[in-house]
Amino acid sequence: MHLGKLYIIPTPVGNLEDITLRALRILKEVDFILAEDTRTTGFLLQHYGIQKPLRSNHKFNEHKASEQWLYQLQAGETAALVSDAGTPGISDPGFFLVRACVEAGVEVECLPGATALIPALVVSGFPTDSFVFEGFLPHKKGRKTAWEKLLHEERTVAFYESPHRLMKALEECEQILGPGRMISVSREISKKFEETVRGSVTEVKQHFTEKGIKGEFVIIVKGISKKDKKQE
Repeated sequence: MHLGKLYIIPTPVGNLEDITLRALRILKEVDFILAEDTRTTGFLLQHYGIQKPLRSNHKFNEHKASEQWLYQLQAGETAALVSDAGTPGISDPGFFLVRACVEAGVEVECLPGATALIPALVVSGFPTDSFVFEGFLPHKKGRKTAWEKLLHEERTVAFYESPHRLMKALEECEQILGPGRMISVSREISKKFEETVRGSVTEVKQHFTEKGIKGEFVIIVKGISKKDKKQE
């Protein structure tokens, strides 16, 4: 029996032009599209004149729904998996289906493309030769422990944060890593009001206290130097 194929398709994190020609071609060719939010993906497809069956695949149903999608892929169909923005599986739904496909021998291909992580990391001005990506820190249980693990990290650290937890994250960073630790906070990447604020934790916290908070955020923390680590 000829197996189908699953394509992982990155979608724009802001500007709709940030999608590759190859991604658009594959979205037109697959049998169906799995979307984190069918309304969000529907807007993108409409913008590019693409008409394909849309199926819902979000964090609340992906574990169970993966069985259905896998059955269709094993039957020879092809599917594209997309999230609301960026690359599926990176702090977005996708892992369960990819794992199921790999275990079942269904081919999985991930296209290169948009992600909020890399632009924020590059423009931070901090070392990029080695870094740690933490996704979203735990909301409650284990959050303090997660911060404490970063206290002695020499590599640059990157993580995502939602707007309603940004100030909490900056306060925790100030308390645990120290007010002088250098950070870079990027928001609204590739959108009209894109902004990156660099400085000490205290300086960046003051900026957002005065200016207000809007958008999705990527926080980049400079790793501790070996010299400072020895002095602790």
